[in-house]
Amino acid sequence: MSARKLTAKITGVGKALPEKRLTNFDLAKMVDTSDEWITKRVGIRERRIAAPGEYTSHLAIRAAADALKMSGLTADQIDLILVGTSTPDMIYPSVSCLVQKELGAVHAGVLDISAACSGFVYGASLAWGMIKAGLMKNVLVIGAEVNSSILNWKDRDTCILFGDGAGAAVFSAHDSDSDGVLAIALGGDGNCTDLLNLPNSGCRVFPDEPGRYIKMQGNEVFKQAVRNMAECALCVLARAGLTSQDVSLLIAHQANIRIIDAVAKRLELPKEKTFVNIADYGNTSAATIPIALCEALEQGRINKGDVIVIDAFGAGLTWGAMALRWA
Repeated sequence: MSARKLTAKITGVGKALPEKRLTNFDLAKMVDTSDEWITKRVGIRERRIAAPGEYTSHLAIRAAADALKMSGLTADQIDLILVGTSTPDMIYPSVSCLVQKELGAVHAGVLDISAACSGFVYGASLAWGMIKAGLMKNVLVIGAEVNSSILNWKDRDTCILFGDGAGAAVFSAHDSDSDGVLAIALGGDGNCTDLLNLPNSGCRVFPDEPGRYIKMQGNEVFKQAVRNMAECALCVLARAGLTSQDVSLLIAHQANIRIIDAVAKRLELPKEKTFVNIADYGNTSAATIPIALCEALEQGRINKGDVIVIDAFGAGLTWGAMALRWA
């Protein structure tokens, strides 16, 4: 009999969303668009918008506290806090430092991850690697964004897409060779930096840009997202010794319903094996995966023994996928 292997499993999840809802009908009063057009093109009906004075760290802390409670752990048992975000309260201190302070996670290392919408999956990969290497036992991974702070509300190509929110998951050490995290794959392409970027967000000045707003070439991003997410998901399944037929649920980045449908089609997965909540929240960037994971559990869509694939894509370009069997 082969020895059991050290891996990680998710022991707790949580989410946090602002109270304010911005519907498509509200947006139609701000820019030249309509509920019908937005719903048909991207599958979004409304999105949450942070209140004045409500920042990324506030949402991250709330989501983290819920995940910690579900895990049954105390804050001082967390060894590392990882926050994927493109909208930190400030460059430093990091959002992860602010989360550590509020939770009282006195033994935790802290790190923010800049991988845009793929930030949570990148964080999950680091958590798995640290735990698998025996360096840590419990890692808190968070995706949190206040995208409304970087939107040009006169640009209908971008302002209709994004929302604010946070999600979190606790990854804990797990002795098993058959469940928990099974495999992960990450990728990126720096040659496509012009497709999706945020000018004037760092020390480099872009004098021709009007401010610090998301810029996106939507059609090209769509093509890149579908291809790379599908290929990455197939790669991670192969590494886990699985096929698409083994998948119980695909939790893909919630950027566009057509992207999710196209990725599922390439994986030959029926609609009932994909989780979708984009209609309610829009694209919350690094937060989409953990929010969806939390809601899938709340809705009874995930059960012990199910094979779950999480799959993300973001600016950079970045992408990543993880396969796990729910323990």
